[in-house]
Amino acid sequence: MSFRDDNEDGRDLRKPFLHTGSWYKMGSRQSSIMSSSAQILRDGSISVVFCVLIVALGPIQFGFTCGYSSPTQDGIINDLNLSISEFSMFGSLANVGAMVGAIASGQIAEYIGRKGSLMIAAIPNIIGWLAISFSKDSSFLFMGRLLEGFGVGVISYTVPVYIAEISPQNMRGSLGSVNQLSVTIGIFLAYFLGLFVNWRVLAVLGILPCTILIPGLFFIPESPRWLAKMGMTEDFEASLQVLRGFDTDISIEVNEIKRSVASSTRRTTIRFAHLKRKRYWFPLMVGIGLLVLQQLTGINGVLFYSSTIFKSAGISSSNAATCGLGLVQVISTGVNTWLMDRAGRRLLLLISSSGMTVSMLLVAVAFYLEGIVSEDSRLYSILGILSLVGLVLLVISFSLGVGAIPWVIMSEILPVNIKSLAGSVATLANWLASWIVTMTANLLLTWSKGGTFTIYTIVTAFTVAFVSLWVPETKGRSLEEIQSSFR
Repeated sequence: MSFRDDNEDGRDLRKPFLHTGSWYKMGSRQSSIMSSSAQILRDGSISVVFCVLIVALGPIQFGFTCGYSSPTQDGIINDLNLSISEFSMFGSLANVGAMVGAIASGQIAEYIGRKGSLMIAAIPNIIGWLAISFSKDSSFLFMGRLLEGFGVGVISYTVPVYIAEISPQNMRGSLGSVNQLSVTIGIFLAYFLGLFVNWRVLAVLGILPCTILIPGLFFIPESPRWLAKMGMTEDFEASLQVLRGFDTDISIEVNEIKRSVASSTRRTTIRFAHLKRKRYWFPLMVGIGLLVLQQLTGINGVLFYSSTIFKSAGISSSNAATCGLGLVQVISTGVNTWLMDRAGRRLLLLISSSGMTVSMLLVAVAFYLEGIVSEDSRLYSILGILSLVGLVLLVISFSLGVGAIPWVIMSEILPVNIKSLAGSVATLANWLASWIVTMTANLLLTWSKGGTFTIYTIVTAFTVAFVSLWVPETKGRSLEEIQSSFR
């Protein structure tokens, strides 16, 4: 089979890519890698799960980066004589680096493949952790954080896309949510290990996910949809056969992917005028909207300053409590992984955002009442416990849907011919919103804790409306079916 046979205008779709360098001349090398992988992976579902577990090391690195600053604040400030503002700068630089990585992620994943972009993302992460571990002043500390952020920005786009492109449609939701589960595991590991080791050792431990990821990438196949788009027909079919199992008939899926790629290749240039068409603007609006709302609900700001709420509830060991909260997030996200392909994306998003709205409102009311109740009264301590319960329910609700599903849906609904650009824009918007929330949360909490949670309540209520009106159900449909439905 070849693309020349199926393409209506008779063009060889591989020609535009033959001059782009040795990276694409990897037919024999890719085949040998896949044949060695094939000896390990005989069953299709085992193959896909193995691939997902390898690339999930990237999101673990992502979560470890996010969680690192919480248990290390006092140690870094004391050892390097930093001010609070300098440490805040250190924390926020990960978001800045991630925004740069997000801008580049789509094009990197497009031109050198999903595996290649993960390889590129792993290298600055390793260098960044080493720079932090051996830093003697703030300059190396800041440089390391920027490098980490860049790698995380690339990972945050590439991993969901790779998982979506290799997964069978009946497993895509559950496997896609492994991305967010891995992020929460990374955050929890940073919290937990931070209880026992100093910040330099913790930075060295941060290298481990990427040092395992790099060799692991040589034992998994490239995304078959990317290979098809690049015109590498034999590698595309070999990759898909490895992923689906050697006894599986893949002819129907092969033809679907080929038709989709041939259709998208007829128009190689997308102009802004074309974005007026519903097949482009609608999935772009849904993808960006979900990823921005995920952050504007204030979840990162709330988690970052959760120690304030723990102290108000009378809990003395805020680090241990934060670690417990991280464990709750891991368990809740694990439940989401199990439910994703059973309940569906849309229903879980509605339940999750509704639960967040109620939880935020509960915390807001508790803080408003604390302001008018005497600190010596029993009611004051009850309100502190109430705010703690609201925070736990908030994390559970977030983990059941809003945490994982926006990334899954973004990787499913964006059309093939705008995925690299649109995915980069959506990922950039997510990191920009995260930076805004992280930078403003402390100021808002200082202004008014009740007022802060009221603002977040309004945003989560809007998220419920957004999901109800515009988010489609993608459960049980192939990527080609989902994307063609927007036409």
